[in-house]
Amino acid sequence: MKAVKITAPGRVVIEEQTKPVISPDEVLVKICYVGFCGSDLNTFRGKNPMAISPVIPGHEIGGIVEEIGSDVPTGLLEKGMSVTVNPYTACGKCSSCRRGRPNACRHNETMGVQRNGAMTDYIAVPWSKIIPAQGLTPRECALVEPMSVGFHAVDRAAVTDIDTVAVIGCGMIGLGAIVRAALRGATVIAIDLDDEKLALARELGATYSINSATSNLADELSRLTDGHGPDVVIEAVGSPFTYVAAVDNVAFCGRVVCIGYAKDDVSFHTKLFVQKELDIRGSRNAMPNDFAAVIRYFLAGGRKHAEKLISATVKPEETGDALAKWDAAPGKVFRILVEF
Repeated sequence: MKAVKITAPGRVVIEEQTKPVISPDEVLVKICYVGFCGSDLNTFRGKNPMAISPVIPGHEIGGIVEEIGSDVPTGLLEKGMSVTVNPYTACGKCSSCRRGRPNACRHNETMGVQRNGAMTDYIAVPWSKIIPAQGLTPRECALVEPMSVGFHAVDRAAVTDIDTVAVIGCGMIGLGAIVRAALRGATVIAIDLDDEKLALARELGATYSINSATSNLADELSRLTDGHGPDVVIEAVGSPFTYVAAVDNVAFCGRVVCIGYAKDDVSFHTKLFVQKELDIRGSRNAMPNDFAAVIRYFLAGGRKHAEKLISATVKPEETGDALAKWDAAPGKVFRILVEF
């Protein structure tokens, strides 16, 4: 079987590998589609300090069940079923795991980052990591994991229907946060530098949108919230500017939830932390309930938006060129899917 492998910065090769043999508690998944995410792009750039090298990328998975191990509980899975995969590990012993938050396991190894991923014809996965998605196509399943990260951020923010939520960054994860906040009845303000992304954000549930390249962000947020600022700001970019903007513009006693990893140090006027009595929270990966919520959203009508979230579909042999083009114009991509 073939596998995509990033072997060095800017270098992608196709390797032949042996088809995996499952153990009794595993499931063999035939991979149909795998999405490229920002961590894969940074691995390609040589700027992902958490990634092993070389590495098979890919943790946004859409596939079908090919074979079921003898110890897998009966009635849970069926051959031919559309599935996605929870791509994170959890040690079960660290403080995060003991608190029931394995998504933030201290020793987590995400597929395609700290261990080889799913960008190959077949993968063997413990049955407990399989997420059934009957009713969705494998192509749609590949969109579930990135959207679930945005869903989780909204959960971390404890968003309700009386909140105004500003989401900075309308990539796939930010769009997931916009969808989830809108589903909870919040008033959502989408913020980005690209008008096409903002238009899609409005279609997915944002009430207002701000292009921070052409408008004064602080002035617009003040205008839309009667001078108070948003109750919640979700940072889904990972830049010093957006981190500072989140703290500067959130309402007094508001919540700031950070998803993006800033590549450089961030300087804050920390008096706002105290003066506003802010809740500043990190949000990492996703929980099983977040995956389930995304699948439910798609099944309830959200799948009509699925194709708009896919910027391109490429074959394994085209992945190097696709990553190079994405690197040259990162602001224009939602998701690139690799079709096996």
